[in-house]
Amino acid sequence: MPLLWYLRDVLGLTGTKFGCGMALCGACTVHKNGQAVRSCVHTDERDSDSEIRTIEDVGANGSIQSESVDGGERSQCGYCQSGQIMQAISLLKSAPHPADQEIDDAMAGNICRCGTTNEFRQAIKLAAEKTA
Repeated sequence: MPLLWYLRDVLGLTGTKFGCGMALCGACTVHKNGQAVRSCVHTDERDSDSEIRTIEDVGANGSIQSESVDGGERSQCGYCQSGQIMQAISLLKSAPHPADQEIDDAMAGNICRCGTTNEFRQAIKLAAEKTA
């Protein structure tokens, strides 16, 4: 069973979204052992020692989530938002003050159909400034 469906259907954690089912859009991004992964192509690993974190784990205390919702990103539908946030958190862990190109490279696999890519970049920059 793909990890995405285990999270959504068995655990009831519906913040992680199904987008393409082929790890191309990023809507299903979660953290596995601290790394951003696409849950639609990873199998459920209940018996392993892997640590899986979802958008529900981030909560309202996540700075990128706060900036995304309150300070920068103005998505129309919000469908990609949880995947974008999980990818951005992973980026900020590895590069606390990323340059534009680093942000673009890290976020390239996350598609926003509403076209709010620039707003996500701004939200990442605001979150990085607040953690400085």
